[in-house]
Amino acid sequence: MNCLKLLKKSVIDSQIYVSLMGTFFAVFFMIEQNTFRYPTFFLIFITYFSGYLYTKYQKTKYFYRILILNVFAGIISAILIIFNHNEIRLLKWLIIVILGLLYNSFFLENYIRKIPFLKVFYVGLVWGLVNCWLTLPQFNFPIFFISFFFITALVLPFDIRDMKNDTIQTFPKLIGVQNTKYFAYLLVFFACILSIFYLKSEFALSFYITSIITFILIYFSENENNDAYFSWGVETCSILPFLFLGIIKYF
Repeated sequence: MNCLKLLKKSVIDSQIYVSLMGTFFAVFFMIEQNTFRYPTFFLIFITYFSGYLYTKYQKTKYFYRILILNVFAGIISAILIIFNHNEIRLLKWLIIVILGLLYNSFFLENYIRKIPFLKVFYVGLVWGLVNCWLTLPQFNFPIFFISFFFITALVLPFDIRDMKNDTIQTFPKLIGVQNTKYFAYLLVFFACILSIFYLKSEFALSFYITSIITFILIYFSENENNDAYFSWGVETCSILPFLFLGIIKYF
């Protein structure tokens, strides 16, 4: 039990896990587009990691330390872009960072996270922009919508988890848990269909298998579930396309 608590504190609470999930979700599409580069990998991880730390530790005694870490992370990210990419990539990255700040910054009177129903779509938007715009020379609409639909669907179970504690209106509170699950199924279905039509065969197969597992995890999402179900289970869906791709290529 103590090992599990330590693992949760060091991996989940530190935001390392969700940052890795987002990074490998982007890697899946980078490999599909033949644009994978290690500097881009580290850029995405640093961006996600610093962003999630900023969101989690606002209004805590650790905030100023996190702010200093964010400044340091921003400098490293800028250096990675300047020495490995171009000024257009730097502009793209800055826009995504600003979108992240708009999502949840206590100094703003009305930030995105406080707006009812918008949060789930906004997270999908930002992850989609990372996958289809930051890592590619041109905006790729199929990859954007695959990412947008899939990530939006994954955020909905977390709204089910938090429905008794959320102070704003969310889909589970408005339409109920079951209808929220139906909505999530539909979003995953859209993402899967797009992947079949627009991704290479082995990538589409990887995403199809991921969609099946995601359906199952959404089905069993309940407010009474342990937090680990969402933090370890649902969150892991983001890396599954990459993992299944590795298995398919190996065999």
